[in-house]
Amino acid sequence: MVRVGIVGATGYTGSELIRLLSHHLQVAITALVSRSEAGNPIQSVLPQFQGLCLPTLSAYDPDMLAQACDVVFLAGETGFAMEHAPDLLARGLTVIDLSADFRLKDPAVFAEWYGKPHTAPTLLNEALYGLPELTPTEAYRTARLIANPGCYPTAAALALAPLLKVGLAEPTGIIIDAKSGVSGAGRSRISVEYLFTELNENFKAYGVERHRHTPEIEQTLSTVSGQTVRVRFTPHLVPMTRGILCTAYARLHTPVSTEQLHALYREFYAQQPFVVVRPMGNYPATREVYGSNRCDIGLTVDARTQTAVIISAIDNLVKGAAGQAIQNMNLRFGLEPTMGLSQAGMSP
Repeated sequence: MVRVGIVGATGYTGSELIRLLSHHLQVAITALVSRSEAGNPIQSVLPQFQGLCLPTLSAYDPDMLAQACDVVFLAGETGFAMEHAPDLLARGLTVIDLSADFRLKDPAVFAEWYGKPHTAPTLLNEALYGLPELTPTEAYRTARLIANPGCYPTAAALALAPLLKVGLAEPTGIIIDAKSGVSGAGRSRISVEYLFTELNENFKAYGVERHRHTPEIEQTLSTVSGQTVRVRFTPHLVPMTRGILCTAYARLHTPVSTEQLHALYREFYAQQPFVVVRPMGNYPATREVYGSNRCDIGLTVDARTQTAVIISAIDNLVKGAAGQAIQNMNLRFGLEPTMGLSQAGMSP
């Protein structure tokens, strides 16, 4: 039985971790940490967990976590993990960080895109970037620190990886157009732009000049392809709670048919239980993966412009966050990757 602690338990990602892990047959949730709600039962903050036997919310205490847990999920804001992960690792814990703190390998790139210096740069090379479909399984066996990918980078990387792995597409000039539900902003985000009256019946781009997930997408795809990849990434906010729909456009080196590209994707993801390559002419929608750990992919080739068009859909709180973190935990502790994550999507 793997003993699990969750830091940031009352946020959207933390609560999703609780929901999924409460059904995991090889997990015991032994610590729930909340800075603002310490001392309260989790059910008083999140009533959906009535009836579950869960620990009382507590303040952050690395010694308590070391005694109670084998692995700790850090679901706090950017900056928390780089400050506290070293202490947790020193106490022998496995740390899975759901923030951006350990995703980028170059501390200068982190400082440029996140506007703050990295305070634990010596851990960046050690941290395993945990996108299971693209990360070697054997790398998990000795991983102490796992950086859980961002939601947009997950959808974009899974959409483009097969194409770039075999060198079919130009590594520059890739366009990624992605739409996300508002839960991606987090539960603690309080701003006029996230009010119902601002979001309802509205649809807008943001981070148009630059978005901090861009270097993560480029780093991941450059690793896959073995050459420098540059993308033009533009995210959009959609008036829905969950989901990401990512449409990626890549110019092809040589003529390839839709049938050939589809066969490539089917083969590339044949052993990956959470990636579904849709039949030709069938494209995913966010509602179809809502609540699941799947990434569904549909694709075509525009022969007129020799452009591959790949569409991916994920639930940003599951495959884009908590579900993927559990998938990483399963691999780290030698469990079946699908354990605790077999839920189908919910519709309607």
